[in-house]
Amino acid sequence: MRARILVIEDEPHIADAITYALATDGFEPVWCSTGAAALERVRSGGFALAVVDIGLPDINGFELFRQLAATTPLPVIFLTARSAEVDRIAGLEMGADDYVSKPFSPRELAARVRTVLRRAGTIASPAAAAPAGAGRTPFVVDDERKLITYHGRRLELSRYEFRLLKILVERPGRVYSRQELMDMAWEAPDHSLDRTVDAHIKTLRAKLREVSAEVEAILTHRGSGYALREDW
Repeated sequence: MRARILVIEDEPHIADAITYALATDGFEPVWCSTGAAALERVRSGGFALAVVDIGLPDINGFELFRQLAATTPLPVIFLTARSAEVDRIAGLEMGADDYVSKPFSPRELAARVRTVLRRAGTIASPAAAAPAGAGRTPFVVDDERKLITYHGRRLELSRYEFRLLKILVERPGRVYSRQELMDMAWEAPDHSLDRTVDAHIKTLRAKLREVSAEVEAILTHRGSGYALREDW
């Protein structure tokens, strides 16, 4: 069952970007453009987290946070154009779980949502869950030791090869664009290039073929990106 995320943002183009990123990452986003609509929605329950824009047209985001907290213990990420340290501190001291300043990457926000939910115990941590790929693919990820086995054989991987393969193994069939992989695997994605991802995928494929040449484990979706095959 997908976690429902309440997105409270009055600018439609920003809300569209957020809901698209959340839906792509496996969540079920529900958008409200006002605080009043959000309070009405949250009464029905079923939400795992709220993304709250501080600059709403009908109510200050901080006040909305207080009212939400009085209704349900809902994790909250503040979203705002304000970048002053005092505003960030105020939001966090109120009990918010995170704070994202505009402009921001919707994919980064989706990653922060997942981190907050994992911290709150709403979704399982990959390390605590069954080994990635177990029972579905020939891969097993040992996140603590930073190693991956394929058909029972340990792969000798660089840091970025490990990160890329781990991302693909955890969601077989899910197509990741080069930019998504760059954002998720590299510390400074803005300084990397698309061909960097291609080069690492090429070396990964070569290492996987050394173990098993019969099946291509990483598939290319032209114009879209890469995915781990599902039909093993």
